[in-house]
Amino acid sequence: MSDTFLPESAVTLVQAALLEDVGSGDLTSEFFVPENSVTKARIFAKEGGVTAGADVARYVFEAVDPTLSVHLERHDGVPFEPGDTILQVAGRTRSILTAERTSLNFLQRLCGIATQTRRHVEAVRPHPVKILDTRKTTPGWRLLEKHAVKCGGGTNHRIGLYDMVMVKDNHLLADDRQEDLQAAIRAVHQKHPRVRIELEADTLEQVERFLKLEGVDVILLDNMPPDVIREAVSLVNKRVLLEASGGITLDTLPQYAATGVDAISIGALTHTVRALDLSLELL
Repeated sequence: MSDTFLPESAVTLVQAALLEDVGSGDLTSEFFVPENSVTKARIFAKEGGVTAGADVARYVFEAVDPTLSVHLERHDGVPFEPGDTILQVAGRTRSILTAERTSLNFLQRLCGIATQTRRHVEAVRPHPVKILDTRKTTPGWRLLEKHAVKCGGGTNHRIGLYDMVMVKDNHLLADDRQEDLQAAIRAVHQKHPRVRIELEADTLEQVERFLKLEGVDVILLDNMPPDVIREAVSLVNKRVLLEASGGITLDTLPQYAATGVDAISIGALTHTVRALDLSLELL
């Protein structure tokens, strides 16, 4: 096995995926591939994209058969063109074919996220705005999918509910009194001084109200059109960071980037993804 580090959640995910796919054994390879057959194979691209999940794909092969030799031709974050090789593997043919689909499933989805993220990052140039992901991830895949976002040039928002405070409309429906908001913000800073606090605003009036609170790091401008966001940027005047979100597509993204906001969060980076077209062939 290689000494590649993978988060514990990824290792568990790979093990579960192999159990799901292989079960009690690969019957096709067992009966149709000679036991002593050895070969080389490669995973290659049928379309261009950005690499993500190469280490996960390698780990799948090694988990199926530690004697397999796997070499990465494209590391995470590196772009590729149609025909390019992502990785090569050599060893028992049965083992390679048993690991093929699970390895591709991880690699195709994660490359899809990295590639989609790269498109969004390129769409906002030359504006100095960050493209953020969200918590709209596949259950169990969050660390892998957020890693893929970084491979594509995006920036990770909070990982979960535990590492950042984000007060959204439903929280405010429970209690939106100004004095209670201020008291809660102070309580967070006292117990968790390094945790950032973000408040979601639906209107310019809410933005004005939130600016009167002490200890707010970010205001999220939710579902506001670009012209209203420009007003918010002028109103805030860099006193806090501003994040835009809601209904923003790749086509409309440049308009939002031009407003002067600091960041734009895009749920589609992870929840609406097309797996890239990759394939394994024996050599």
